[in-house]
Amino acid sequence: MNQERRKVIIKEIEHWQRSKLLPDQYCNFLLNLYVDEPKDRIPSGWNGRAAAALQQASGKLWFSVMAVIALVGCIVIYFNDFHPAMQMATVALGTWALLWRGQKLRKRHEASGLALIGLGMMCMLGGGLYIFYLYSLSSHNWELLYLGLCALFWISYGISARIPLLHLCGWIAAIMVYALVLYKHTTAPKWYDVQLFWMPASFLYAWGSWFVKRWSKQASAILFVMAAILWFMPEIYSILLLDNQLWIQVQLLVKMTLGSVLLFSLRKKWIAWVA
Repeated sequence: MNQERRKVIIKEIEHWQRSKLLPDQYCNFLLNLYVDEPKDRIPSGWNGRAAAALQQASGKLWFSVMAVIALVGCIVIYFNDFHPAMQMATVALGTWALLWRGQKLRKRHEASGLALIGLGMMCMLGGGLYIFYLYSLSSHNWELLYLGLCALFWISYGISARIPLLHLCGWIAAIMVYALVLYKHTTAPKWYDVQLFWMPASFLYAWGSWFVKRWSKQASAILFVMAAILWFMPEIYSILLLDNQLWIQVQLLVKMTLGSVLLFSLRKKWIAWVA
């Protein structure tokens, strides 16, 4: 009975440590009180915990990790020799595996799960763009189309999986696609043209933030952030992509002043949308 109670207490302390409810040194001290054998005591510090995890790992886990590392190494080395269909399948399968594993790991360790999901998204983006580069498809705007598809996937996945940062990255990627399309298909736009390219979208996102607040405060907050970014996008677009930067400082000053006035005067409303 005492042994069972000790196991329950140890599991509870480990849960406190993973959830950061108590500092690591306190958790290690409590764990050492309930561990019988000195060799099973948990060393302090992240390196001590990592060493303890390596010592307790089974042979099956060791060989599985080494097999995965060897497989990834072979794929990286011989990727250029694969058939195009196999290259696309490899990128898709790698992305799916990382997302699937990341979602499962999130239930136990949020940070590690999100890291795997982020790695999966980078695999999707980087792998796809590398295939386009490999077959010289950049001149046909396929890269922009693929980036747009990645943005759409990040937005939908970020909303469904409740990952605000991924949701935000999806919208930022969509803004990048729109900016590059404008740059390629417009010639010497005036300053008021640039304002018209972006300002209606800022008001549209602000309205969207108000509209979706009843269903998701998280999505509402992301749309509000996007409205704020789009508010300054005419100036950012002019600085980064256009040679004509006349009155940029004045435009920024006017935008900051007007934006501050709007945020202050409407603070009771927009705070209720995102809080």
